[in-house]
Amino acid sequence: MKKVLIANRGEIARRVIRTLKKMNISTVAVYSDADQDAPHVKEADEAVYLGSSPSSESYLNQDKILDYCQKLGVDGIHPGYGFLSENAHFARRVKAAGMKLIGPSPESMEVMGDKLSAKQAVKAFGVPLVPGVDHAISDVEEAKKIAEKVGYPILIKASAGGGGKGMRLVHNSDEFEEQMKLAQSEARNSFGDDAVFIEKFVSKPRHIEIQVFADQLGNTVYIFERECSIQRRHQKVVEEAPSAIVSPELRQKMGEAAVAVCKACNYEGAGTVEFLLDANLDFFFLEMNTRLQVEHPVTEEISGLDLVEWQVRVARGERLPKLQHELEINGHAIEIRVYAEDTLNGFTPDIGTLNRYRLPSGDGVRVDGAFEEGMEIPIYYDPMIAKLVVWGKDRNEAIKKCIKAIDDYEISGLTTTLDFGKYVLQHPAFVSGDFDTNFIKTYFSDTKAIYKGFQDEEKALEAGIEQIWSDLKEMDKKQFASQPITSNWVKIP
Repeated sequence: MKKVLIANRGEIARRVIRTLKKMNISTVAVYSDADQDAPHVKEADEAVYLGSSPSSESYLNQDKILDYCQKLGVDGIHPGYGFLSENAHFARRVKAAGMKLIGPSPESMEVMGDKLSAKQAVKAFGVPLVPGVDHAISDVEEAKKIAEKVGYPILIKASAGGGGKGMRLVHNSDEFEEQMKLAQSEARNSFGDDAVFIEKFVSKPRHIEIQVFADQLGNTVYIFERECSIQRRHQKVVEEAPSAIVSPELRQKMGEAAVAVCKACNYEGAGTVEFLLDANLDFFFLEMNTRLQVEHPVTEEISGLDLVEWQVRVARGERLPKLQHELEINGHAIEIRVYAEDTLNGFTPDIGTLNRYRLPSGDGVRVDGAFEEGMEIPIYYDPMIAKLVVWGKDRNEAIKKCIKAIDDYEISGLTTTLDFGKYVLQHPAFVSGDFDTNFIKTYFSDTKAIYKGFQDEEKALEAGIEQIWSDLKEMDKKQFASQPITSNWVKIP
């Protein structure tokens, strides 16, 4: 594999380019109108223009991508995550064109890309499943009977896709019919498929995922777990590895179950098996993502591995660089997703220009970013600016380092999720490890009231905030030069 086209943009394109350069592999970047001056375009050996800014006219244009690959003599395509990364049709076209997609087979993508087929595949391998049904339901009356049998509360979930779309929580039979119609409608609009199924709602769930890797020679390993329970709209905002509550024994059980999921679909390459962990520490298979995850850096930091390099080596037909007994955990890592979002207004996108943009640095601090100072965050794509990743010798050190890195981060011109990240890191529930996927709903639901309640000195001091009010007025000038002070509510008891 001598030349690879990265069929993606932003921080993941830059991340892949770094490893490919280290491996002496030529790189080809692709870009749209919105990204013509993006860092990933400048850093690649070659760059080709795909089309106008909307992804449907650029990064999802399979014909143009494959045409460029043929013209430029590309022999491998790295899809990153999102866009075409889990598109089985594209994977087949890449193979038919005589190139290698750095990822799993189209057959594996299809099995795991549909939640129902995934459930059916892993059931035979003894992987624990959430109580419910593993077949599509369209009839409301039939669905009601199933819900009564499973027991409320239940989740109605779209079979195709993810990201929380086509998902509805139903507490009783009175609201069932309306919620099912809403779930089907959203699934149809998002994925072109209104198939839904029913699962028991797991109370106080934690989202634990296992990084897996498999080669073409039959070797499969799990590279430990990531805790991804801090979410907004079913999408992750803060991740860490390892989890604060997963014991070595539980880690082994979940890891072996994740390996069984790989066996169930003859998997190859990097993948993530996602589980729900309940209050009793029982775990249940949720889904498998057949690609590299956004949060893969925390796994890299605790394992000392380059997962993109592993992907390339597996795609070349090589054996996994390490087998299970050779893998070990070293320290603790935390990732904060730096989104251009207004956390005080329901995490809504806050698109603008990075008037000032200076990154933190230091021992154990890593920033995987997509932008430079003076650039505008385009409205056409996910509003993630960067990923702040911090490593420490243990969890407490990682938390402290991450808080300092947030304080050292300098951004003005738009609002970001850095303030929310600091709120999480200092919250007693997170520090103690006693939290679940309801963290935002439980502790951060009425953000405007939280903020408003700490606008004056008297209320702030009465609440026991440690900093003197005059210091509060100064402490965020560097980090949030054009925004309201927000660090005052990160110390709320």
